[in-house]
Amino acid sequence: MRIEPSGQACGATVTGVDLAGDLDAALIGAIRAAWLEHLVLAFPDQPLDDDGLERFTQAFGSFGEDPFIAPLPGRRHVLEVRRNADETTPLFAETWHSDWSFLDAPPAATLLHGRVIPPVGGDTLFANQYAAYAALADDLKAQIEGRSAWHSAARGYAPDGMYGDGDQKAGRSMAIRPSVDARKRRLQPMVRTHPETGRKALFVNPGYTVGVDGLAEEADWALLVQLFQHQIEERFLYRHAWAQGMLVMWDNRCLLHRATGGYEGHARVLHRTTVAG
Repeated sequence: MRIEPSGQACGATVTGVDLAGDLDAALIGAIRAAWLEHLVLAFPDQPLDDDGLERFTQAFGSFGEDPFIAPLPGRRHVLEVRRNADETTPLFAETWHSDWSFLDAPPAATLLHGRVIPPVGGDTLFANQYAAYAALADDLKAQIEGRSAWHSAARGYAPDGMYGDGDQKAGRSMAIRPSVDARKRRLQPMVRTHPETGRKALFVNPGYTVGVDGLAEEADWALLVQLFQHQIEERFLYRHAWAQGMLVMWDNRCLLHRATGGYEGHARVLHRTTVAG
């Protein structure tokens, strides 16, 4: 197994492994160690089917919960992230977020396997939240240490949200299932200690964080906007370019990510699983 760091704020490419082959304890241990170090791992040229994707996912833990998006027919845990060539609905997942941070136990990992990759565009951006927390001014650290924030999926998945009833009528190709349940709110620590590395990471995000517990609305939004602007500064970013057959896995406990466009007129299809947190 060979690991080539991206040279950016996180991320590495892993070659010399066959993820459809023998996933013995030594190999999975080495991959986990690399994942915890680099936060995002890309495995080029992995012709996995959905059975293989599920098998590799389960080597890192049980499947995570995936609300508001229906799985592929015949699958309980594989979702399809799809955009058709002629689609005109808003780009899916373009807002910075940590996957399902509004759940009681957000997923530890997300895995995406490239099935149809456009010849241009479609990069995924990642933001290292270990680095974002470490670079915070001392007064900001003091303001958020020990404090919790409210997370909700309402902006995206409520019936009146970005991917709500109107979006479905506009011809969204993904199997999104909006629900009033998306309006539920859950508290999460604003500074999260990673359960495996013990490192502190900033744990708010523009996609799902909607308020700060114990602060008046005007004060909490001012604080959140300051944090949102800080946590996606260029010095914390890794831009990932996709290729056909590439598998990417990342750590939701210490990263934000978002999709980018630039592939109008081309289809893009990825299959997705999560590992429970």
